[in-house]
Amino acid sequence: MQKICVLGSTGSIGVSTLDVIARHPELYAVFALTAHTQVRKLAEQCAQFNPSFAVVGTALAATELQLLLREKNITTEVLYGPQALCEVASATECDAVMAAIVGAAGLPASLAAAHAGKKVLLANKEALVMSGQLFIDAIQASGATLLPIDSEHNAIFQCLPQAYDRRPQQHGVHKIILTASGGPFLNRTLDSLDNVTPNEAVAHPNWVMGRKISVDSATMMNKGLEVIEAHWLFNAPAEQIEVLIHPQSVIHSMVSYLDGSVLAQMGNPDMRTPIAYGLAYPKRINSGVAPLDLAKVMQLNFIAPDFKRFPCLELAYAALKTGRSAPTILNASNEIAVQAFLDGKIGFRMIDQVIARVMDKLSIRELSDIDAIFECDQEARALSLEIIRT
Repeated sequence: MQKICVLGSTGSIGVSTLDVIARHPELYAVFALTAHTQVRKLAEQCAQFNPSFAVVGTALAATELQLLLREKNITTEVLYGPQALCEVASATECDAVMAAIVGAAGLPASLAAAHAGKKVLLANKEALVMSGQLFIDAIQASGATLLPIDSEHNAIFQCLPQAYDRRPQQHGVHKIILTASGGPFLNRTLDSLDNVTPNEAVAHPNWVMGRKISVDSATMMNKGLEVIEAHWLFNAPAEQIEVLIHPQSVIHSMVSYLDGSVLAQMGNPDMRTPIAYGLAYPKRINSGVAPLDLAKVMQLNFIAPDFKRFPCLELAYAALKTGRSAPTILNASNEIAVQAFLDGKIGFRMIDQVIARVMDKLSIRELSDIDAIFECDQEARALSLEIIRT
C-alpha cells in the first residue's frame, strides 16, 4: 500500500491522479491533499479519500475548510502556507508525491520531496526549468526516484532502455523528439492572432487543462518549457531535442536511435495514462483510459514548427542554450505575461514580446541555491509587470 501526497489535487492533473487512485484502493491510500483556494472542491476530495492532512494557501481558507470538514465529521488535519506544503511532501509517512502545482509556486514542495528521497511524480515542469541542476542534484543525493508525468516526457521515458543512466550516446540515442498538438491556432492566419480572446486561447483541441497551461500550449511556450525539462531529465543538449507538431496527439513523443530506429509511445490523449504508469512503475495498471483504436485514427501528421508563428518556442530554445538564470527569467516572465493576457491587459501576440524584452534587459548569472533562484524569479516578475504597465 503506497501512501500518496497529491500537491495541487484540485487541478486537472490532481483530479486525474485521484481518479486512478480510486480505481485501485488495494494499492494506494491518500496521505495528503493540497489546494490553494478551491476549498469546497478540496473538502469533497477529503470526504472521498479521508487523507491525514489537507493543505491550503491561507489561514482564511484553512478556517473555511475546517468548518466544511467538521460538518461532514471528517478528521483530516488542516494546515496552510508554503511551509506546510513542504512538510507533507517530505513527511516520513508519505511514499510518493504527485507534484502538480502549476508554476513557480510548486518548486519548494517538489524540491522538499526530492531532498526527502521520495518517489517524485513530476508534473510541475517549472521545477526543472527554474532549478534544473539543483533539482537533479537533490534527487541523486537523496536516492529519490524521479518519474516524469508530462505526457511527452513520460513517453520518452517509456521509449528509453530501462537501464538508461542519462547518457544519451552510451545508449545509442540520436535524438529526443517531443510532439506538440500545435494548439488551437495552428491553422489561423498570423494577422488574425492579434484579436485572439482568452476563451479562444484556452479551448485546446485535444487536452483538458487549466487556463495557464492552455495558453502556454497556444503559444507553444509549453513545448519550450518541455524542451528545457527534457534537457535535465535525459541530459540531452538543445541540439539533440527536436519538436514536431502532431495535431492528432496520438504519438506522445519519440526517441530516435543511432541505428535508424524510432520508438514512439502512443495512446489516447488522457493524462491518466502517464499518471498510472508513474504510480505503478515498473508495473502497469488500469488507468481508466480506453485502448487506442488506430483504425479510427486513420492518419498521423507531422509538421515542423514555424518560429514566426510560435516565437515563444524559439525563446525557450535560446534560454536553454544560454543557461544559468535564463530559463528562470523565461519562466517567470511567461507566467506574468500569460496572466496579463488572461486579465485582458495585453494581446495574445504581446506575450512573447514581454518575455523577449525581459530576457534582453536582465543580466544572466549563476543561481547556486533556492534563494538565488527565487530572487531572480521575483526580479523577472517585477520587470515584466513594469513592461506591461508601460
